[in-house]
Amino acid sequence: MKKLLNKKKKRAVFLDRDGLINKKPAEHDYIKNWKEFKFLPNVAKAIRQLNKDFLVIVISNQRGVGRGIMSKEDVVDIHNRMRKALEKQNATIDGVYFCPHNIEDNCNCRKPKPGLLLKAARDFKIDLPKSYMIGDDLSDVEAGKKVGLKTILIIKQKSNIFQKIKKERRPDYIFPDLLEAVKMIEKKFKN
Repeated sequence: MKKLLNKKKKRAVFLDRDGLINKKPAEHDYIKNWKEFKFLPNVAKAIRQLNKDFLVIVISNQRGVGRGIMSKEDVVDIHNRMRKALEKQNATIDGVYFCPHNIEDNCNCRKPKPGLLLKAARDFKIDLPKSYMIGDDLSDVEAGKKVGLKTILIIKQKSNIFQKIKKERRPDYIFPDLLEAVKMIEKKFKN
């Protein structure tokens, strides 16, 4: 019986990092070290709520590595410190996956390509149609759609972006912040 339970697929919420978990750097800049990493409000609370019913996995493009601005080790250090800081607030990130490549490398792991999502799904045995991708960029939405995730776009200010987005890149939901998105997920999960 125990083996059957372990094979059961799990639900997950995939989160982009910059602009969703931490303050997004200025355009064409990168979070290069822990001193530059600043959590956004209510992130720990939102992740803590997700931990009740979902795995939480971070999927992030980190082009600064490919451009030689920072190393893979710098990114891993930031992620380790991010996870430890959240754990102190009883919020758990179950996995972190990042693409270190430059756009020109044309890899399969850089969003909007779905390589990292597929790898995480295999590693954690995730039921993709019952899971979500939350991000602040259309590349997050597009990657999620490619693997059958429900998608949520976080937009800080009201805009008419929804009407401008092509159907294949249109998110299933739009919210002003992560906590509002999590409240909706919880409500749908309970029903």
